[in-house]
Amino acid sequence: MKNTIAIRPKEATQIPEPPIARFLFADTRMAWLWLIVRLYVGYEWLTAGLDKLTGRDFSIGASFGKVVGSPWVFGAHDGAAIKGFVSGALAQSSGPHPAVQGWYAAFLQHVVLPNAGLFAYMVTFGEVLVGVALILGILTGIASFFGVFMNMNYLLAGTVSTNPILGFLALFLILAWRIAGYYGLDRYILPLLGTPWTGTLVHKTTPVATATPPREPVATR
Repeated sequence: MKNTIAIRPKEATQIPEPPIARFLFADTRMAWLWLIVRLYVGYEWLTAGLDKLTGRDFSIGASFGKVVGSPWVFGAHDGAAIKGFVSGALAQSSGPHPAVQGWYAAFLQHVVLPNAGLFAYMVTFGEVLVGVALILGILTGIASFFGVFMNMNYLLAGTVSTNPILGFLALFLILAWRIAGYYGLDRYILPLLGTPWTGTLVHKTTPVATATPPREPVATR
């Protein structure tokens, strides 16, 4: 057919994005949408991390500031919460249809459990840092990736809660990394790294025009 364009693998190395994908994930006019998503996901991570850090509820509501448990870190029983979490996950690794797969149960039992104190700090500060980065719009794509990584670990451990929703939204933030932090610090940080905009902090050098010396007249006979 005349209207069919054949893509030859040896000649075409890049397939352009469709217009709808460019509009959703690369057009600054859609940055407001990803700002809303970013703030919601960041709020969920930050409050979860602060709960573990202080033992108090930081969610907006009537229970704000109330004690909901013991802190995961900076206490005499660092790692106790992680041990309880692992024990609950291991209990779901048996039976005909286990919620926790055997290979992940082995990881929890032989890696996480013996180092429960270390993982308590990693989880707590990981959640806080991801939440702060998303709310402020700092390296949004990278922060979203680590958020998805934690969501996957919670899901693999048999904890559903809001993890599917947060992971789903964070995947879209990764796709929209170029504009997801446009209303945030990424608007100034990414140009310094060379992507994807030209901002006021990036100084371009304008080429200086050099005068071309006049050509000498050619003598004619």
